[in-house]
Amino acid sequence: MTKSYEEINENIRQGKAVVMTAEEVSRMAEEMSPKEILKKVDVVTTATFGAMCSSGAILNFGHATPGIRMEKILLNDVPASSGLAAVDTFIGATDINPENPKYGGAHVIQDLIDGKEVKLEAWGKGTDCYPRRHISTHISLDSINEAILCNPRNAYQNYNVAVNTSDRPLYTYMGILLPQMHNASYSSAGELSPLINDPECRTIGLGTKIFLCGAQGYVTWNGTQFNTSKPLNKHDIPVGNARTLALTGEMRQMSSQYLRAGYFERYGVSIYIGVGVPIPMLDEDLAHRVSIQNKDIDTAIEDYGNGGELIGTTNYAALRSGEIEFRGKKIHTAPLSSLAKAREIADTLKTWIQNGEFQLTAPVRPMPTDTSMKQLKEEI
Repeated sequence: MTKSYEEINENIRQGKAVVMTAEEVSRMAEEMSPKEILKKVDVVTTATFGAMCSSGAILNFGHATPGIRMEKILLNDVPASSGLAAVDTFIGATDINPENPKYGGAHVIQDLIDGKEVKLEAWGKGTDCYPRRHISTHISLDSINEAILCNPRNAYQNYNVAVNTSDRPLYTYMGILLPQMHNASYSSAGELSPLINDPECRTIGLGTKIFLCGAQGYVTWNGTQFNTSKPLNKHDIPVGNARTLALTGEMRQMSSQYLRAGYFERYGVSIYIGVGVPIPMLDEDLAHRVSIQNKDIDTAIEDYGNGGELIGTTNYAALRSGEIEFRGKKIHTAPLSSLAKAREIADTLKTWIQNGEFQLTAPVRPMPTDTSMKQLKEEI
């Protein structure tokens, strides 16, 4: 038995589609075979909510009179790119205000989504077509032309667990890592995570429609650092950080319930992004994939106290228990991502589909299958 996108979308249009979250299907799989799941379920919703630094926004301010070619741009005193065009910019989530390093691009993006005004100040050298040299004003999502969330790397497939074997605490993007492995930090929704449920990206590619920060967005490319060369466990899940997604959506439709600015002590600004991806049940293989459980998802343990050395593995059932046993000691575990928010996103996407507000799109280009990570070489 197989299904097509059109058959599933017709069920959605008629209000007949059976939609379940990946967690619900994982429980169902304890008593049902993939064949039975395929027959019963049309769509499985997946989700994650966590810190995704490789995110940002493209903004177009519109032209003043007289015009200015912006060559230096500040948004609430956070430097933004002036390398696009006269009044376009890209502000990255981790750009910061030098005078207030706990406030950055992520906060500017959240402020705009929350309907707040943001101070814009810009300078240019003055040209014949754009003679103005300075402008100071305030902008909001209502006053500018475009506001597009444009994230180069989101929704990591299976991120490493972070520990610290050194004798001092480390302040990292995985939080504070205590000395001598007194804690372990991880960031994934496990069996609910999108790229765990479709590990080979059979249904996720260029053009896939998704939930993005409360709006309907799209997968626009494979994400940066997309890596298909990671070793697989016995359930064909990459062990450690592997594939990623580039995502885009309209900021005016988003909610700060699912996009939050954050700050990591002595590391810097980041941004929490909520992503939900529907997986169509096209065949038994996909039904088998979405049946994965936390105990079947292995991930690597990385020692941040020794240059990121991979020192072992664990699984998400152990991580979720609050404690893992490694090298003869019990280590407290804590997530950086929010499972509660991920569940909320998966349930929201499920409701959209059940109500006929969201239909599925087949990828117009598949993801690459033969990529690996290159390292930056220092010239001496």
